[in-house]
Amino acid sequence: MSSCPVTLHDIYLARARIAGQAARTPLVKSISLSECFEAEVHLKLETLQPSGAFKLRGALNAIAALDEATLARGVTTASTGNHGRAVAWAASRLGARAIICVSGLVPANKVAAIEALGAEVRTVGRSQDDAFVEARRLVNEEGMTLIEPFDDPLIVAGQGTIGLELMEDLPELDRVLVGLSGGGLLGGIGRAVRAINPHVQVTGVSMMKGAAMIESLAAGRPVAIDEVETLADSLGGGIGLENRCTWALVREVMSDHCQVSEHAIAAAMVHFLEVEKMLVEGAAVVGLAALEEHALDIRGEHVALIVSGNGVDMATWQRARAMIDN
Repeated sequence: MSSCPVTLHDIYLARARIAGQAARTPLVKSISLSECFEAEVHLKLETLQPSGAFKLRGALNAIAALDEATLARGVTTASTGNHGRAVAWAASRLGARAIICVSGLVPANKVAAIEALGAEVRTVGRSQDDAFVEARRLVNEEGMTLIEPFDDPLIVAGQGTIGLELMEDLPELDRVLVGLSGGGLLGGIGRAVRAINPHVQVTGVSMMKGAAMIESLAAGRPVAIDEVETLADSLGGGIGLENRCTWALVREVMSDHCQVSEHAIAAAMVHFLEVEKMLVEGAAVVGLAALEEHALDIRGEHVALIVSGNGVDMATWQRARAMIDN
């Protein structure tokens, strides 16, 4: 494993490549959270991407970099939902066939959203690793190109464009809280913001169980873990035992991390709908869950929470509501 070869320059190149396709999403101040935490708390609304989540940035950057002959053979990936939707959207825009491989744990609403974009969905096994087996078969036997969910410099650079926007819209930024799964989002944002201002704190947040990156960092190497059902389903999945890029990058750019309970995620989802008036998925609210559950002292700070995606169905939201009511 070597440090991910993504530079600030690569992130600027990614921004040029995805311009006019991915949205430059707004950063809005939350009055309620700012008052609650005695800080300037802002929400980075990646829910407003055309595909509904931040993953579009990396997928567009990777697919747009392919030559015509490679694009004609089609693209594939394995996904917990949002990356698959992003690859489907980008492939449709760029005229490529797409096959998205998912596990049986991916919610039906996310599968339907991928299919609505014209991609074929193949459901394989009970983990993202199982889905990757089929994706790699498509690469080896049918000549398709694998669009990695996170462990690729082009993906990381695409997600890093969020960091550029954060620093431009809030140059006083002191801390950013980012959902941590495979590390593409946190790694890209961390590379960008800390290259511009090394004093920015980059706080990663994972769910309590099934947090592959946290387990791998603790072990000192990538490790395999069992996936478990969680409200933050987009944070599920392994990081790959042969991780080439994001494990080392997260170690380099992450300042600290928190793990949050299902109850804390549920409470944050309810807050977002009832107070912020946003229906978002569990992975999108883990920053707030960390602030609440770990009583992080951010008084006087300028803070950004990455609201990463809107891929939630009502059944999942009602399950979150029931956790709070009970």
